[in-house]
Amino acid sequence: MAQVGQFALALAFVVTAYSIIASLIGIRLRNDKLIASGRNAAVGTFLCITLAIGALGYVFVQSDFSVAYVAEHSNRDLPLYFKIASIWGGQEGSLLFWGWLLTVYSALVVIQNRKRHSSMMPYVTAVLMTTSLFFTTMHLFTVNPFQLSGVAMPDGTQNLFTPRDGAGLNPLLQDWLMVIHPPMLYLGFVGFAIPFAFAMAALITKQLGDTWIRTTRRWTMIAWFFLGTGIMLGGNWAYHELGWGGFWAWDPVENASLMPWLIGTAFLHSVMVQEKKGMLKVWNIILVIMAYIMSLVGTWLTRSGIVNSVHAFASSPIGNYFLAFILIGLSGALYLLFDRLPYLKSDNEMESMVSRESSFLFNNLILLASCFAVFWGTMFPVLSEFVRGEKITVGQPFFNRVNVPIAIFLLFLTGVGPLLAWRKASTNSLKRNFLGAAVAALAVGAGLLIWPGIRPWPIGGGEFYAWCSFVMATFVGITIVREFYKGARARAYGTGENFLEGVVNLTLRNTRRYGGYIAHFAFVLLFIGWSGQAFKVDLPGIEAGIGETFALRQYVMRVDDLTVEKTPNYDSQKAVVSVFENGKKVATMLPEHRVYKPSQQPTTEVAMRSTLKEDLYLVFQGGNLDGSKAIFQVYLNPLTAWVWIGGVVLGLGTLIALLPNKKSAPPKRSQKPARVEEAKEVESIS
Repeated sequence: MAQVGQFALALAFVVTAYSIIASLIGIRLRNDKLIASGRNAAVGTFLCITLAIGALGYVFVQSDFSVAYVAEHSNRDLPLYFKIASIWGGQEGSLLFWGWLLTVYSALVVIQNRKRHSSMMPYVTAVLMTTSLFFTTMHLFTVNPFQLSGVAMPDGTQNLFTPRDGAGLNPLLQDWLMVIHPPMLYLGFVGFAIPFAFAMAALITKQLGDTWIRTTRRWTMIAWFFLGTGIMLGGNWAYHELGWGGFWAWDPVENASLMPWLIGTAFLHSVMVQEKKGMLKVWNIILVIMAYIMSLVGTWLTRSGIVNSVHAFASSPIGNYFLAFILIGLSGALYLLFDRLPYLKSDNEMESMVSRESSFLFNNLILLASCFAVFWGTMFPVLSEFVRGEKITVGQPFFNRVNVPIAIFLLFLTGVGPLLAWRKASTNSLKRNFLGAAVAALAVGAGLLIWPGIRPWPIGGGEFYAWCSFVMATFVGITIVREFYKGARARAYGTGENFLEGVVNLTLRNTRRYGGYIAHFAFVLLFIGWSGQAFKVDLPGIEAGIGETFALRQYVMRVDDLTVEKTPNYDSQKAVVSVFENGKKVATMLPEHRVYKPSQQPTTEVAMRSTLKEDLYLVFQGGNLDGSKAIFQVYLNPLTAWVWIGGVVLGLGTLIALLPNKKSAPPKRSQKPARVEEAKEVESIS
């Protein structure tokens, strides 16, 4: 099967190159058959890469260690689902998986638009296939996943041999989240290639109205959804697998996934201004270019070896090729943008700083400021080493100091922006929409000042920002709930629906608006969870034998047993720990310390008791030198569950926003005049 995969890659290289040439020559000669041939070749590329990745999956399942990549990332005793996940467990396979997803997106796009946008689609195909050609070239000549196992001889030849067993998958990746977390991230990264291709086609053809915007909005949302889901799953993996008590460390590769997500968020808000008012055309092109480039930058950071990260691969020459491709792509896109500036003039001008347009613009600026801060902090060690020969590390305090206040201001805009009027908001509308929520938020803030354990001083400290976050979350949450209540009440009064039916039908009749509200409410939940991290406490390096206890605040933990378990893949030490809260037994926790046999690498399996109030997080670090006692570390993490709940709600809101609007049904009874205008207001398209 390795030979089949190698042949499929070689064929994909030829077919991809043909697709680019046929598309460009076809549009130049206005030859519909040649254009169709290029489009079909794009689908052919998908079939070729699908065959290649299917062949790679087959050799993994069969434990064919004659293939070097399989020998390096799998072993005979690895469970089947981890063997499949090993496809993206290393450099070569993950790059092939990236390239395959790109061909999936490309095939879907060309099939969906085969009878639409005839002047733009050949260029869309050419741009997508150019990216695909780059990846296929890397597969064939630099990081070939089908290279055979062997040892390099002094004379430059390779002595082939098949190992009896493989080195095994990295133990940190032997987790169920690693089966789905990387594919989600890749679907997000790759998905931004679609709006980029349409933006480039719009620039080339000078069709710079909102056609390309309307065509790609859903594709952008899909990429944004997958990338956000991947980030949340990665945070959950880090939380329960790495054993350090947190879910976000501002790791360079974490940052690499966050940056295109931030830019995609800015674009999804900015695009509404162009659709509604014909403004921010240049801005939207820039955002699309940046989202695509930052997706490539994230892939480059992971594979270049220039940053240290638990997520990154080893140093590889592919980093230089990636950097060259990024610079060429960015230069070409910017050249087209500047050349087409006369065609990107706004149809209207900003009339007021207190309007929906201005709030979306502020939202964009703040998101880009956050993205730049993350980029600067991520790249500063690399730049310092290049300039001064000394790598200066930028840690969590820098990222938190810069991004936490930015995030709180963004939360404020989340509640204010969608409720402001276009052009200019009146004083009456501001009072009507925000006064009640502001008073309630201030009341909550005052109450928190006297709450035991909350000391929001000095200004700028972690607890101060947590207090601000709670206050702002209250304000935004009330504004969103009020919008749903107002709309559902109007529907219930005018149509005879009950309140729940009113909420559901209100949402389904304007999925984009109310799906957005749900996504915004998700950030209220996320901020509640994030704010809890300001109050976390820990108990490090506790030694305890069987029958002994240790305590953290209201929790007392008793070691009931220490056991050893051997499996074909790893050996483990397990602890049985009873947990008492205020004298009452509330849980039995089973933390674990594993040593994987192929690599002899140790890992921890965290035990948690999670509630809406807090997580009790117990790490078993193994026994002491004489084996008489176990070593534990305990964390108490307030409100962490709200982070995962917020992530689920965010995904739900995004999926709802992707749905088409439900057509209106005839009312069950006529509306009463007093409610007609209110119903129109709450169901109007934002």
